[in-house]
Formats: sequence, C-alpha cells, structure tokens
Amino acid sequence: MDSASLLCLLNEDLLIRILSFLTYDSDRKAFRLVCKAFHRVDSLHRTHLQILRPEFITTLLSKFPNIYSLDLSICPQIDDSAVSILLTVGCDWSRRLKRLVLSRCTGLRSAGLELLVKSCPFLESIDVSYCWDFGDREAAALSICGGSLRDLKMDRCLGVTDVGLAKIAIGCQCLEILSLKWCLEITDLGIDLLSKKCTQLKHLDISYLKVTSGSLRSISSMEKLEFLAMVGCGVVDDEGLHYLGNGCPSLQALDVSRCDRLSSSALAFLIKGHPSMLQIHASYSFSFPTKVIQGLKDLKNLKTLILDGAPVSESFFKIINFSCKYLVEIGLGKCKGVTDLGIFQLVSGGVNLKVLNLTCCSDLTDNAISAITDSCRSVLCLKLECCNSLTEKSLYRLGLHCSLLEELDLTDCVGVSDTGLHYLSKCTKLVCLKLGLCTNITDKGLYYISRNCREIRELDLYRCKGIGDNGLYALSSGCKRMQKLNLSYCSEVTDKGIEYLGYLPELYNLEMRCLWNVTGTGLTALATGCKRLAELDVKDCAYIDDSGFMALAYYSRNLQQINLSHCAISDVGLCMVMGNLTRLQDAKLVNLFNVSTNGLEVALRACCVRLKKIKVVASLRLHLTPDIVETLSARGCRIRWD
Repeated sequence: MDSASLLCLLNEDLLIRILSFLTYDSDRKAFRLVCKAFHRVDSLHRTHLQILRPEFITTLLSKFPNIYSLDLSICPQIDDSAVSILLTVGCDWSRRLKRLVLSRCTGLRSAGLELLVKSCPFLESIDVSYCWDFGDREAAALSICGGSLRDLKMDRCLGVTDVGLAKIAIGCQCLEILSLKWCLEITDLGIDLLSKKCTQLKHLDISYLKVTSGSLRSISSMEKLEFLAMVGCGVVDDEGLHYLGNGCPSLQALDVSRCDRLSSSALAFLIKGHPSMLQIHASYSFSFPTKVIQGLKDLKNLKTLILDGAPVSESFFKIINFSCKYLVEIGLGKCKGVTDLGIFQLVSGGVNLKVLNLTCCSDLTDNAISAITDSCRSVLCLKLECCNSLTEKSLYRLGLHCSLLEELDLTDCVGVSDTGLHYLSKCTKLVCLKLGLCTNITDKGLYYISRNCREIRELDLYRCKGIGDNGLYALSSGCKRMQKLNLSYCSEVTDKGIEYLGYLPELYNLEMRCLWNVTGTGLTALATGCKRLAELDVKDCAYIDDSGFMALAYYSRNLQQINLSHCAISDVGLCMVMGNLTRLQDAKLVNLFNVSTNGLEVALRACCVRLKKIKVVASLRLHLTPDIVETLSARGCRIRWD
C-alpha cells in the first residue's frame, strides 16, 4: 500500500487526535503541509493566532474560522490609527475573540483601546502588560468589557492609579484573575475597593506594589482567592500574614519572596491556618527555625516549595521527606546548609520530585546526584549551576537513570568534561542544556550531544572556549530543532562555524558577542540561512562590516530585537538595518564609533513608528534633536540612556 492510500485511512477524528499531540509550531506547520486534508483540519481546529503584521489580520482570520485567541504583542505597528483601519476593513473577526494579547503595544492609547474593546463584546481575557504609558484612561477603556472579562494582566502599566483600578473593579466584577505587578501608583485604597467589588477573584498578583498590611486585611476577605503573589512588597509586615492566616479560606498558593519585613513566625501562623496549601514561594525572605519547620508537617498536600536563598537544616529535609509525599518541585538555590546528607534525606522514602533547583549549592558532590538519580528517576528539570564539586560521575548517573530529563543547567560546573557529555547524551529527551563557563568541554563533547540529543531547542555555550567550528558543524547536523543558542565569547568560532548555523531552520535567538574571528561573510551566511531569526546579539563583533549588516537587512525580515553595540557598522549600514527590518522593535545601539549623530538620527526616523525600546549612549541626549526624542516617546518607545 502506497503512502497516498495510507493517508486515505486517516479520517478527520484521527487527524484531530494526531494534531492535539503536536505542541511545537514547527511540527504543526509540517503537519499542514502534508496535503490538503491535513491543511483543512489544521485550519478548522486552530484557535490561537500570533500576528507579526496587522495588515494580514483579516486575511488570516478568514482562513482560520475558529480563532478566538489573538496575540498582537510582537506586532510593531499597533496604535490607535491601525486599530481604526483594521476595524473599518472588517470587524466580523473581532466578535469571535475571547482572548486578546496586547502586551508591549506601547503605541496604543485609550481611544484605540476603547474602540477595540467595544468591537470585541465577548472578551474574557486581556493582556496589556508592559504598556508602561497606560494610565487611568486606558483602565477606564478596559472596564467597558464589563461582566464578560475574567482575566486581566496589567503588569508595569505605570500610569494606572487607584482611580483606574476603581473603574476596573466596578466595571468588571466577574474578574477571576488579575495581575497588577509593578503598577506602582496603586495603594491600599485601590486594593480595598477591589476586594469589595471583585468577589470572584481566584488569582491576584500585587508584586512590587507599595501597599501595606492594610491591603492584606482587605484581601483576607476574599473567600474564593486561591493564589496570591506579593513578591517584593517591602512595606508589608507580620500583621499582614496574620490577616491572611485568619482569612482567605480557599488559599492554595502564596508567593512572599523578597518581603523583607516578614518573619518566619508569621509564615508559620499562616501555614497553620491553611493546611491544604499546595504551593509556597518564600525565596530570599526567611530563615527556617524549628517552629516553622514543624509547621511544614501540616502541609500534607504540598506540591511546590521554593525557598531560594534561605538557610536550611537537616531536620528540614527529614520533615519534608516524611510529610510532603506529593512534593514535585523544590527550590533550594543559594540555600546555606544544603549537603549530600540533606539531599539523601530529602529524596529517599518515596518523594518523587520532578523539578529541583540546587543552584550554587557548592557543598554538593556526586553522592547527592547519585541519591537523586536513584530515587527521582522521573526528574524533568535539574538546576546545578555553580555546583563545582560535581564530576563526570554525576553525568554518568544522570545518563543511566534519568531518561526523561528535559532541562539541565550545568553552568560554571568546572568538573564537566567531554566524557561527562558522552554519558549525558543518553538523556535523549533533553530540550534545554546550559553549559556556560564549562571550560573543559570541546567540540568532541558537543559532537556526543548533537548525535543523540536531537530534541534540544536551547543550548548555552557562553565562554566555552574549547568550542569551535567543528562543534557547530555537529550541532547543525544533529540538532535541527535548535531555537535558542548562546555562543558569546566562544573565541575559536570563525565564519565557517557561523555558516553552519545557517542550516538550523528553526533558530530564532542567537547570542554571539565578541566573536572576533567572525566577519561580514559569516553574518551574510547566517542571514541567508536563518530566515526565522528574531533576536540577534552581535555586540563587540568588531570585524563584521557593512556587507554583513546589509545582508541582515535584506534577508532577516523577522528580526524583532538586535544588539549592535560596539560594532563597526556605518551610517549607511545602520540606516539599511533600521529601515528595512520592518518588524524591529528593540535595538541596542551603544558606542557605534563609525556612526555619526546625524546618521543615528536618520536611522531612528526610519523606524520610529515601530520601535518600542532603544538603548543609546547617554552623551547623545545633548546631540540628538528634541524632535526625534519627542517623536519616539509619543509613539510609546522607551529610551534608555546608557
């Protein structure tokens, strides 16, 4: 039976089931290119769309009739006029939307936002995070969503005050999820009104707000609240946790990391009041004396415990092992007191951890990793940065027993060698591997990884000076799904190695700082091959000339973020890059010695309608014309004067 006949046996139900297992965009793209039937199934069952250029919205939504989630966060030209044009061309698509992502759409203002919200009467979720110029008028526009809105994310909307929050609280009383992280103008007054009006809230993030314990008194009355994040709320004291301990009967998850005025006794009181807690994040806030440790015994259903930066004792590990049998994730990064014995006590006896963060636990040896591999064979993520006593024996144990491992961080682990990478290559499901500052690995070790770990999508080789062109050849041959790669300060890499990277079709993020053996020839080959490249860092690549940047301007039309600082680009090259890359939104342009002030200003004018963030040397503040600075700011571009 030929392949065409086999495809005929796959009915629509089977194709839908196959499609449901494809989590990566590249796999879904390959699926819909098989034949018309596959393409039709994908079109009919696609529900989410991320768009780069607004003029294609109407066309794309007509091809995908069941889209209800639209992401415009990487679309560089979303402002009030663009919204008006889109809705004039055709607004039928907007009535289908239930979820809208406008994160970093800094050009959008209240008029455009109001028009958009009114055209989407069934919106349930909106994300306007990092729209830093958003204020109370924009908040008022969002409140028009009314009772349909369930999920609102407003992180870093720096102009929103209690007045704007009041508009939302009164207008959107059915909210279940609200994130106000870094909304610095919101005070206890706004949180109090929110707690009274939005009684359906289940998830609330007030991290880094200048609120006091008075806000927690208000929040404690929320009977349906399940998750509360209050990271960096430095004014909140123990009284606040006492309010929470006596209230919030549905609370299951709490993040009190970096709350400097909270004591461990207050945390113990809260734990006592909520024995059904599932998640606790308490990094860089507490020590854990006996009283608190004993309180952990009550948390029988705890699944996540993050205590980065806290001193711990042996009794802590014993209690966790004995009481928290459902624990799947623990964070002990930079914790004093983490030893081999402690890890053995933690993992022995049935605890089946999936995620362990042991960053900077420098007292750990191969014995700790041996204990983990013996007891936690289903581990998915293991972070071991700066665990300098580990040797290739640890990698042998990981390769032998942890076949499901997907993410491993070995940054600055000096004991990692080529032999260790050979052992590790048996972890064929690895998706993310960090080897930065592992100075003892060479192309040979990279060959082992590339040959067996073909699912890798992220690889960090920062300052791995033994990695050169041969290693990149192996990488380009074996790891075709590579999406994110860091080669900064890999001084042996030349144009030939960068040329090999052109054979990685899915590569979208590349860091290659200070590669002095790379010229315009290498960058040209990269730009020609990697058409999906979206983020590129070539800082201090002093020998790349305009020929490479011209190629970049011509071929890399998907670039959204670029770092050209300390490069040899000229006025002409910079104008080509900034003018031709129509999706560019973030540019770092510090110390461009061959670029004049006039050349920089012309380049900025060529892309001012798209830029959301730029970084330039501080001295240029006196030389750039006020007009260009005002134009950039008016369009929502954030200028960082370095």
